[in-house]
Amino acid sequence: MNAAGKALRGGPVAPSASRLRPLGPDEVMIDGGFWAERQALNADVILAHCEKWMERIGWIQNFDAVATGTVGSRHAGIEFVDSEVYKLLEAMAWELARRPDQALEARYRALVDRVAAAQEADGYLHTSFGHPGQPDRYSNLEWGHELYCFGHLFQAAVARVRGGYADDDLVRVARRLADHVYREFGPDGRVAICGHPEVEVALVELSRAVGEPRYLELAGLFVERRGRGMLATTILFGHEYFQDDVPVRSATVLRGHAVRALYLASGALDVATETGDRALADAVALQWRNTVARRTYITGGMGSHHQDEAFGDDYELPADRAYSETCAGIGSVMLSWRLLLETGDTAYADLIERTLLNNILASPRQDGRAFFYTNTLQQRAAGTEPSEGELSERAEASLRAPWFEVSCCPTNVARTLASAGLYFATADQNGVQLHQYGDLSVRVTLPDSRVVSLKVSSGYPHEGIVTVTVLEEVDAAITLRVPQWAQDAATVTVAGETVVPGGGSVVVDRAFAAGDTIVLSLPMQPRIVHPHPRIDAVRGTVAVERGPLVMVLESSDLPAGRSTEDAGLCLDSGLTVMADGRVTATVALRADDDPGWPYAGGADPTGDGPGPGSGRPAPAAARVLEGVALTPYYAWANRGPSTMRVWLPTAG
Repeated sequence: MNAAGKALRGGPVAPSASRLRPLGPDEVMIDGGFWAERQALNADVILAHCEKWMERIGWIQNFDAVATGTVGSRHAGIEFVDSEVYKLLEAMAWELARRPDQALEARYRALVDRVAAAQEADGYLHTSFGHPGQPDRYSNLEWGHELYCFGHLFQAAVARVRGGYADDDLVRVARRLADHVYREFGPDGRVAICGHPEVEVALVELSRAVGEPRYLELAGLFVERRGRGMLATTILFGHEYFQDDVPVRSATVLRGHAVRALYLASGALDVATETGDRALADAVALQWRNTVARRTYITGGMGSHHQDEAFGDDYELPADRAYSETCAGIGSVMLSWRLLLETGDTAYADLIERTLLNNILASPRQDGRAFFYTNTLQQRAAGTEPSEGELSERAEASLRAPWFEVSCCPTNVARTLASAGLYFATADQNGVQLHQYGDLSVRVTLPDSRVVSLKVSSGYPHEGIVTVTVLEEVDAAITLRVPQWAQDAATVTVAGETVVPGGGSVVVDRAFAAGDTIVLSLPMQPRIVHPHPRIDAVRGTVAVERGPLVMVLESSDLPAGRSTEDAGLCLDSGLTVMADGRVTATVALRADDDPGWPYAGGADPTGDGPGPGSGRPAPAAARVLEGVALTPYYAWANRGPSTMRVWLPTAG
């Protein structure tokens, strides 16, 4: 509670000072359309799916065993499965803030009771360390992830505070644990860091939520200790993997393990915001710019390496080997949202839109009971359906799997979907800013007591008309983001007058009467997108986008027996939007002319192909298919095994 006795609100992030103020669950609400369907799926299916799996395989029972003193070698799962229980609690807390439900409240409280029962007298709380038959506390900081797990518990507690329940058992558990961590790792404790950043961002937010400056101080210590080579490097990936190779202030681009990098950058920016450290904030902003310019997939995905789940070098973005982990996409949204709040720059909202609608929404299957851990941009083989009752290796599932041995992504998706509406709008002293579109209601009281009450209606992302209706008379500024891809053709109509916005936003500052509307019209014709010439892996190909959605070609939409990997397949022409909103294209299927030697102008070592200087043989006649459907990337692989391509060869 704050001094006035009011619940602190503000979503997953609430800086004490920022250019834009985030809104809380009582100020912005998704209430229909595309995003309401996904939030309903999360509330009705995904939360229960995660809880069921963690009960079934013993991850929740680990807390019971600690409470009864029987855990020892019976611990279920890898060392850091506690974090998945905490992410589920966070998802439940945000869902309860969004839509109170007695049954879910009872499930939440029962789970909190089981977690709380495992807490030690000094505040320590972990099911893999410190008990008879287990390794000592903090004996494996590189891989044990104790502080990482603590961070997710802190974020779950923050969600409960921001949902209006500051006096909650989980909040008390979190504070006792945070006090323990401060004693152990604070200015008078051990100088060490966790192998997986997360506690930094969580400590700052807990500090903001409960008003405890020591937690912010500790987060700052953890950030400054990074890049000093403090963690052992027993793997080939080196200190970069742990974000322990270069101090945060000195780094110019995100590198190493993608999720670790994004979580650390978010925490560093939080520390910079709270302490007024401009140099640290500028360093993080530079890392974001360079990473988006050179190390980000068209879907918003980040991370091109499978072996170390890491960013590759600049422009190393192979479509068929993309790792593009779902959790990295969520980390990207976390970082971009913080930068947006700090600066108001719409480029950050553009990346949030791209990442949410493509990379993150691709993870859950349409029934909410299976997930992609990694998100390829090219599926060369159709793959096989994973068993609905078995654990999958995280990167080996060729289709969405119900659960993983390292199952960080399903619970991360759950907490993101539950809080998704809190990324749609912000406020400042002059009015309200709309960053993402769909069907939502906004009601905000400005510092001078003016009330801005809006209803936003849209078929977005599939339709391009966004109507903002002002529900109460007010003199204020309403700002609408104009997506980067639409800035050359978007229009805005206010009180019957049409204006062409310039740049990334349009500000309508006037006296509004109840019932006044602002209509944003975005061009929704399909677009051909060309890759940067330095991205070697997709040179000679193009992608198709419509509105904010990346489109793909799936073998499910080709004639029987054909694959998106057929040698002669290429995008020919004829992008069309059908009456039902589907995008279709004309695709050419050339016969495979296989010359025996795949390089022109030189000797053919097989003796079967053209000789030196003969050039390529003339292309075989193509079979042209008109009206081939393209699928939004987020929806691919929902019709059984298929091959798929985002980047399509051209006819030239």
